[in-house]
Amino acid sequence: MNVVTFGTFDCFHIGHLNIFRRIKEKFPDCQLIVGISTDELNFSKKQRKPVVSHKHRVEIVSSICYVDEVFNEESLESKRDYLVQHNADILVMGDDHKGIYDELDDICEIWYLPRTPQISTTAIIEKIISEND
Repeated sequence: MNVVTFGTFDCFHIGHLNIFRRIKEKFPDCQLIVGISTDELNFSKKQRKPVVSHKHRVEIVSSICYVDEVFNEESLESKRDYLVQHNADILVMGDDHKGIYDELDDICEIWYLPRTPQISTTAIIEKIISEND
């Protein structure tokens, strides 16, 4: 079974690790395939590049014991193509995206995973900035 998830995984934190761990706990025999947003895709979404380079984010995520494979996510509009390309049985996304990817349920199951409370890359970056003002 192939499970695919996507993310930026900037300033890697426990919430990111929890995503991978929870997927493997629910689907222990799955191949966990992770799409990592490129710097360009992130800039188009947030008008800023990630703090950690794409190359390093790929290296970090690839080294996580729960992750079996990574690929570059270059376009939000290509989610369907990525899922087909990786023979996805399940797409896992954070529940902050609930309903957004429901139209993909014709090719795979969609599982919206609750986020880890009180942790986000944005919060980490804002904390660093505020502590250095």
